[in-house]
Amino acid sequence: MLREIRWLRFFTISALFLFLFPMFTSHAENGEGDLVYVVPIEDNIEQGLHAFLERSIEQAYENGVDHIIFEIDTPGGTVAAADDIAQLLINLEIPNTAFVLSEAYSAGSYIALSADQIYMTPTSRMGASGVINSDGTAADKKAQSAWISSMTAAAEANGRDPIYAEAMANAEIDLPEYRAPKGEFLTLRATEALEVGYAEGLAEDRTELLSKLRLSEAKVEEIELTFAERIARFITDPVVVPILLSVASLGFIVELYSPGFGIPGIMGLLSLILFFYGHLIAGLAGMESIILLIIGIVCIVLEFFVPGGILGIVGALSVIVSLILAGGDISNMMMSVAIAIIVSIVASVILFRRIGLDKGVFRNIILKDATTTEMGYVSTVNRLELIGLTGRTLTPLRPAGSALFEQERLDVVSEGGYINQGKNVKIIKVEGSRIVVREEE
Repeated sequence: MLREIRWLRFFTISALFLFLFPMFTSHAENGEGDLVYVVPIEDNIEQGLHAFLERSIEQAYENGVDHIIFEIDTPGGTVAAADDIAQLLINLEIPNTAFVLSEAYSAGSYIALSADQIYMTPTSRMGASGVINSDGTAADKKAQSAWISSMTAAAEANGRDPIYAEAMANAEIDLPEYRAPKGEFLTLRATEALEVGYAEGLAEDRTELLSKLRLSEAKVEEIELTFAERIARFITDPVVVPILLSVASLGFIVELYSPGFGIPGIMGLLSLILFFYGHLIAGLAGMESIILLIIGIVCIVLEFFVPGGILGIVGALSVIVSLILAGGDISNMMMSVAIAIIVSIVASVILFRRIGLDKGVFRNIILKDATTTEMGYVSTVNRLELIGLTGRTLTPLRPAGSALFEQERLDVVSEGGYINQGKNVKIIKVEGSRIVVREEE
């Protein structure tokens, strides 16, 4: 009887285990207990985005996140920022997925290729990754070669055929079957990306994506930009930087022609503060930039009180170098600074012609007083009545010397030659303080 009870207990436990095991395994497969971060990669790719992603990944490590989904919808951005962001994803030890919502063009496609896997919505696209300068022209061959190499390396790292990545960045690759004949950059539709192995699957939305990743039951947290990070992203945008610097330079130039310190100066100061604040938050501007800026401002202020011009030149160069060092991309920053300088020059010329130098700061540092005849000042007396008088030289004229005319000693100069002492001379010309004499026989 005891043996029968033991066998009954054994079979009961075994049946319960076989019944409950699929439930446990299905929950595990569906991601129960997992933590998923959803991190947006939106709008232009710039260094402010890199700072946000770096903070998000550090937070993911601290909280033991099991999977990160990068939701991508971007037209592209700067190469420098894309390189930094791609390195974050390549070195990321947490499983991650790039989910292309609408478009992943240019730098966006490079970032997507750097993720562990790619999923796309059915209407999304990726590609068109040629390197374009800030002025809209094609980059030089060296920059293009480096970019193509980065694109193909990202594709190869995840076992993808590099020819398509190269075609996205190199218009010389001929792929007419994907609407990319020679001379056109490749852009893959979602179904085409799936066909060539550039996407692991398609998903209508995040819910379907989580299901395909077996993370349906996972806890999902959306990481959002902080207020400071939003400012940093906006300010470090390659389009915003030259506008901000131009507003700063224009404000300071107008302030020079305005009485007191008013709205133009405040605008210029706020633009400069915003520029450095955004770049500090993005991790681009260091203390060396701030120190150079302070030195430059001090030198420019001292130039108003110390003559010579050297301090002004040193100050201007210090400010320019501090701006360039604060930017992530030196070429873009040099272009932005050049635009701001041109705006300053044009504004200065217009204001000088319309206002002159009799207002603002200039009225206090430029001497405008003059001693005029109307005010009773006389620089020299033109004694025309002396013409024709004769006298005798008191000293030799070589050609200048002294002579006596009607008991008045005058400083005179000979007409040209040497005249000895004690000779008779006649005044023939008076030009202010210059009295010209000629020797008489």
